[in-house]
Amino acid sequence: MATQERPYPTGGTFLDTLTRSFKDVPVDASNDNAIGTTEFLEAADSLTTLFDVLGSVAFKPVQSDMQGNIKKVRDLQSSAPDQSKTLQSGITYELKTLKKKTASDGLMWLVRGLDFTAQALRQNLSNASEELSTSFRTAYSGSLKQHHSLLVKPIFSAAMSATPYRKDFYAKLGGEGDQERVRRELSEWVAALETQVGILQAFLARKDVLGKS
Repeated sequence: MATQERPYPTGGTFLDTLTRSFKDVPVDASNDNAIGTTEFLEAADSLTTLFDVLGSVAFKPVQSDMQGNIKKVRDLQSSAPDQSKTLQSGITYELKTLKKKTASDGLMWLVRGLDFTAQALRQNLSNASEELSTSFRTAYSGSLKQHHSLLVKPIFSAAMSATPYRKDFYAKLGGEGDQERVRRELSEWVAALETQVGILQAFLARKDVLGKS
Protein backbone atom coordinates (compact mmCIF):
# COMPACT_ATOMS: atom_id res chain seq x y z
CA MET A 1 0.00 0.00 0.00
CA ALA A 2 1.35 3.43 -0.92
CA THR A 3 2.03 4.80 2.55
CA GLN A 4 3.81 7.80 1.07
CA GLU A 5 0.51 8.98 -0.38
CA ARG A 6 -0.90 9.58 3.06
CA PRO A 7 -0.58 13.20 4.23
CA TYR A 8 0.28 12.30 7.83
CA PRO A 9 3.13 10.64 9.74
CA THR A 10 3.14 6.97 10.67
CA GLY A 11 0.81 6.38 13.61
CA GLY A 12 -1.26 9.47 12.84
CA THR A 13 -4.49 10.01 10.95
CA PHE A 14 -5.79 12.42 8.34
CA LEU A 15 -7.50 14.40 11.08
CA ASP A 16 -4.09 15.21 12.58
CA THR A 17 -3.31 17.25 9.46
CA LEU A 18 -6.25 19.64 9.82
CA THR A 19 -5.38 23.23 10.65
CA ARG A 20 -8.57 23.44 12.69
CA SER A 21 -11.14 20.85 13.74
CA PHE A 22 -14.80 21.72 14.12
CA LYS A 23 -14.38 20.37 17.67
CA ASP A 24 -12.18 23.41 18.36
CA VAL A 25 -14.53 26.07 16.99
CA PRO A 26 -15.91 28.23 19.83
CA VAL A 27 -19.69 28.27 20.15
CA ASP A 28 -20.96 30.72 22.77
CA ALA A 29 -24.08 29.13 24.25
CA SER A 30 -24.65 32.22 26.41
CA ASN A 31 -24.77 34.43 23.32
CA ASP A 32 -27.35 32.67 21.14
CA ASN A 33 -24.77 30.04 20.07
CA ALA A 34 -22.53 32.64 18.40
CA ILE A 35 -19.85 30.89 16.34
CA GLY A 36 -16.32 32.30 16.06
CA THR A 37 -15.73 33.43 12.48
CA THR A 38 -11.97 32.89 12.24
CA GLU A 39 -12.06 29.42 13.75
CA PHE A 40 -15.09 28.29 11.75
CA LEU A 41 -13.57 29.39 8.45
CA GLU A 42 -10.31 27.65 9.33
CA ALA A 43 -12.23 24.45 10.06
CA ALA A 44 -14.22 24.76 6.83
CA ASP A 45 -11.00 25.34 4.90
CA SER A 46 -9.54 22.22 6.48
CA LEU A 47 -12.62 20.23 5.52
CA THR A 48 -12.09 21.01 1.84
CA THR A 49 -8.86 19.00 1.95
CA LEU A 50 -11.03 15.92 2.44
CA PHE A 51 -11.94 16.18 -1.24
CA ASP A 52 -8.23 15.74 -2.05
CA VAL A 53 -8.34 12.48 -0.08
CA LEU A 54 -11.33 11.38 -2.15
CA GLY A 55 -8.84 11.64 -4.97
CA SER A 56 -10.84 12.50 -8.07
CA VAL A 57 -10.80 15.59 -10.26
CA ALA A 58 -14.59 15.24 -10.30
CA PHE A 59 -14.63 16.71 -6.79
CA LYS A 60 -12.69 19.84 -7.82
CA PRO A 61 -15.86 21.84 -8.66
CA VAL A 62 -17.33 20.87 -5.28
CA GLN A 63 -14.13 21.88 -3.51
CA SER A 64 -13.80 25.14 -5.47
CA ASP A 65 -17.39 26.09 -4.74
CA MET A 66 -16.88 25.68 -1.00
CA GLN A 67 -13.59 27.58 -1.08
CA GLY A 68 -15.24 30.41 -3.02
CA ASN A 69 -17.96 30.71 -0.40
CA ILE A 70 -15.40 30.67 2.40
CA LYS A 71 -13.67 33.57 0.67
CA LYS A 72 -16.89 35.61 0.55
CA VAL A 73 -17.30 35.36 4.30
CA ARG A 74 -13.60 35.97 4.91
CA ASP A 75 -13.68 39.09 2.72
CA LEU A 76 -16.45 40.50 4.91
CA GLN A 77 -14.43 39.68 8.01
CA SER A 78 -11.37 41.42 6.55
CA SER A 79 -13.34 44.58 5.73
CA ALA A 80 -15.20 44.69 9.05
CA PRO A 81 -13.24 42.68 11.64
CA ASP A 82 -14.85 44.22 14.71
CA GLN A 83 -18.35 43.51 13.42
CA SER A 84 -17.47 39.98 12.23
CA LYS A 85 -16.00 38.33 15.30
CA THR A 86 -18.81 35.81 15.09
CA LEU A 87 -20.55 34.58 11.95
CA GLN A 88 -23.93 35.77 13.17
CA SER A 89 -22.76 39.30 13.98
CA GLY A 90 -20.96 39.63 10.65
CA ILE A 91 -23.94 38.50 8.60
CA THR A 92 -26.28 40.77 10.58
CA TYR A 93 -23.92 43.69 9.97
CA GLU A 94 -23.75 43.01 6.23
CA LEU A 95 -27.52 42.74 5.84
CA LYS A 96 -28.59 45.60 8.13
CA THR A 97 -25.77 48.11 7.72
CA LEU A 98 -24.12 47.42 4.38
CA LYS A 99 -27.40 46.37 2.74
CA LYS A 100 -25.56 43.59 0.91
CA LYS A 101 -25.91 39.81 0.74
CA THR A 102 -22.56 38.70 -0.69
CA ALA A 103 -21.17 37.05 2.45
CA SER A 104 -24.66 36.07 3.58
CA ASP A 105 -25.30 34.12 0.39
CA GLY A 106 -21.77 32.73 0.61
CA LEU A 107 -22.40 31.43 4.12
CA MET A 108 -25.76 29.99 3.08
CA TRP A 109 -24.17 27.96 0.27
CA LEU A 110 -21.19 27.03 2.44
CA VAL A 111 -23.53 25.66 5.10
CA ARG A 112 -25.38 23.68 2.45
CA GLY A 113 -22.10 22.17 1.25
CA LEU A 114 -21.01 21.38 4.79
CA ASP A 115 -24.39 19.79 5.52
CA PHE A 116 -24.00 17.59 2.43
CA THR A 117 -20.53 16.48 3.54
CA ALA A 118 -21.63 15.84 7.12
CA GLN A 119 -24.63 13.80 5.98
CA ALA A 120 -22.47 11.70 3.64
CA LEU A 121 -19.86 10.93 6.29
CA ARG A 122 -22.45 10.23 8.99
CA GLN A 123 -24.32 7.90 6.62
CA ASN A 124 -21.11 6.02 5.87
CA LEU A 125 -20.00 5.80 9.49
CA SER A 126 -23.42 4.49 10.50
CA ASN A 127 -23.49 1.80 7.81
CA ALA A 128 -20.36 -0.30 8.09
CA SER A 129 -20.73 -2.05 4.73
CA GLU A 130 -22.03 0.84 2.62
CA GLU A 131 -19.85 2.18 -0.17
CA LEU A 132 -19.05 5.89 -0.27
CA SER A 133 -20.84 6.39 -3.57
CA THR A 134 -24.11 5.27 -1.98
CA SER A 135 -23.60 7.43 1.10
CA PHE A 136 -22.76 10.51 -0.96
CA ARG A 137 -25.71 10.01 -3.31
CA THR A 138 -28.09 9.65 -0.36
CA ALA A 139 -26.64 12.78 1.25
CA TYR A 140 -26.87 14.74 -2.00
CA SER A 141 -30.54 13.84 -2.41
CA GLY A 142 -31.21 15.02 1.13
CA SER A 143 -29.30 18.27 0.94
CA LEU A 144 -27.87 20.08 -2.09
CA LYS A 145 -29.89 18.49 -4.88
CA GLN A 146 -33.04 20.52 -4.16
CA HIS A 147 -31.05 23.75 -4.53
CA HIS A 148 -29.17 22.88 -7.74
CA SER A 149 -30.08 23.68 -11.32
CA LEU A 150 -30.23 21.14 -14.13
CA LEU A 151 -26.77 22.32 -15.21
CA VAL A 152 -25.14 21.77 -11.82
CA LYS A 153 -26.69 18.42 -10.92
CA PRO A 154 -24.65 16.41 -13.47
CA ILE A 155 -21.41 17.85 -12.05
CA PHE A 156 -22.27 16.58 -8.59
CA SER A 157 -23.56 13.31 -9.99
CA ALA A 158 -20.17 12.73 -11.60
CA ALA A 159 -18.47 13.40 -8.28
CA MET A 160 -20.70 10.84 -6.52
CA SER A 161 -19.73 8.20 -9.05
CA ALA A 162 -16.04 9.02 -8.67
CA THR A 163 -15.77 8.29 -4.95
CA PRO A 164 -13.19 5.64 -4.03
CA TYR A 165 -14.05 2.26 -2.58
CA ARG A 166 -14.82 2.40 1.12
CA LYS A 167 -11.74 0.36 2.11
CA ASP A 168 -9.44 2.61 0.06
CA PHE A 169 -10.91 5.79 1.52
CA TYR A 170 -10.46 4.72 5.14
CA ALA A 171 -6.96 3.44 4.37
CA LYS A 172 -6.08 6.99 3.31
CA LEU A 173 -7.40 8.34 6.60
CA GLY A 174 -5.25 6.13 8.79
CA GLY A 175 -3.13 3.00 8.94
CA GLU A 176 -4.53 -0.50 9.24
CA GLY A 177 -3.94 -0.57 12.98
CA ASP A 178 -5.49 2.86 13.51
CA GLN A 179 -8.92 2.32 11.95
CA GLU A 180 -10.78 2.32 15.27
CA ARG A 181 -9.19 5.66 16.09
CA VAL A 182 -10.02 6.99 12.61
CA ARG A 183 -13.70 6.15 13.00
CA ARG A 184 -13.90 7.52 16.53
CA GLU A 185 -12.20 10.80 15.68
CA LEU A 186 -14.07 11.17 12.39
CA SER A 187 -17.38 10.65 14.21
CA GLU A 188 -16.49 13.32 16.80
CA TRP A 189 -15.46 15.73 14.05
CA VAL A 190 -18.68 15.13 12.13
CA ALA A 191 -20.75 15.54 15.31
CA ALA A 192 -19.24 18.99 15.95
CA LEU A 193 -19.83 19.91 12.30
CA GLU A 194 -23.46 18.74 12.51
CA THR A 195 -24.06 20.90 15.58
CA GLN A 196 -22.66 24.02 13.94
CA VAL A 197 -24.50 23.39 10.68
CA GLY A 198 -27.74 23.10 12.63
CA ILE A 199 -27.10 26.37 14.46
CA LEU A 200 -26.34 28.21 11.23
CA GLN A 201 -29.28 26.71 9.34
CA ALA A 202 -31.61 27.98 12.06
CA PHE A 203 -29.95 31.40 12.02
CA LEU A 204 -30.06 31.79 8.24
CA ALA A 205 -33.70 30.66 8.13
CA ARG A 206 -34.80 33.49 10.41
CA LYS A 207 -37.08 36.02 8.72
CA ASP A 208 -34.79 38.88 9.74
CA VAL A 209 -31.82 37.17 8.10
CA LEU A 210 -32.31 35.29 4.81
CA GLY A 211 -35.73 33.83 5.46
CA LYS A 212 -36.58 31.31 2.77
CA SER A 213 -33.75 32.27 0.41
